Amino acid sequence: MASTGSWRDRDVAAVVDLPADPVVADENSSVAEHVRAGLDTRLRALLAHDPGTRRGEDPEELHQMRVSVRRIRAMLRSARPFLDRSRSEPLRAELGWLGRALGPVRDLDVLLERLRQESADFPDDERAAAARLIAGLEVEHGEARFELLAALDSDRYLRLLTALAEAVNTPIGSEVDGSGALRGLVRKQFRKLRKAVQQLPEAPVDAQLHALRISGKRLRYTAELAQPAFGAPMRDVIKAAKRFQDVLGEHQDACVTAHRVRGLLRDLDDDADAAVAFVAGRLVEREATRRAERRAQWPEAWQALAAAAESL
Repeated sequence: MASTGSWRDRDVAAVVDLPADPVVADENSSVAEHVRAGLDTRLRALLAHDPGTRRGEDPEELHQMRVSVRRIRAMLRSARPFLDRSRSEPLRAELGWLGRALGPVRDLDVLLERLRQESADFPDDERAAAARLIAGLEVEHGEARFELLAALDSDRYLRLLTALAEAVNTPIGSEVDGSGALRGLVRKQFRKLRKAVQQLPEAPVDAQLHALRISGKRLRYTAELAQPAFGAPMRDVIKAAKRFQDVLGEHQDACVTAHRVRGLLRDLDDDADAAVAFVAGRLVEREATRRAERRAQWPEAWQALAAAAESL
């Protein structure tokens, strides 16, 4: 492997030692092999999206890199009972650091794109007012990208990639039977989610629905780890969990967007003219409508997920 003094001059994938061929697992594989295969797949995806994330030309590159980080971290969390925690927990901690480095730019990518699309059908004067409203977000985005690139250029990032590759090459999981152990992990995640749903009040607050989304995401990622051992039944769970996650994710996006628009308007203080205030009101109203729609949809998405998971 290249020294830390020269690796920045090369494609980052070239300095990470992964097997020549992708690692795969099936119904006969141990937990160790399933974790190893999952790490291999997601680390390769992370590395593939590193160059595009650095360029910043396509927001999808950063999105997919962040998803890869989240999936690795969720997998290590779900499989924790069967892992060497002296190795897995430091990896999880460092993946948390990387996720926090990627998150602000990704969140601003989503927010800026959303507000631009929502204001695209406004009259010319209102589009100009919307541009004034979100100008502060563009400045914030530039500052966040500076921090992101500093993280990706750091030796800490290289050490994390190297440690993940070592976990692929030297398994950190248990050699116990994969199918039984993984089924148990998926069922455990589902029970946690079902309990959280059952404990909701009749009119849950936004934060409670956001917590459900996080639990649904953990179930989905655990099911993805187990999918090679179970085929179609686990694919059904993954599909239903994604729908559940998407509905609640859109609800959360509506909440966050409305909150940020109000904050942008406050930040302008006396500089906010009537046109900007009017546009902000229109944008908030649209997000309120979207929030109400997703609140009406999530129980149905939950029933579909529960039906798929109960069959395991």
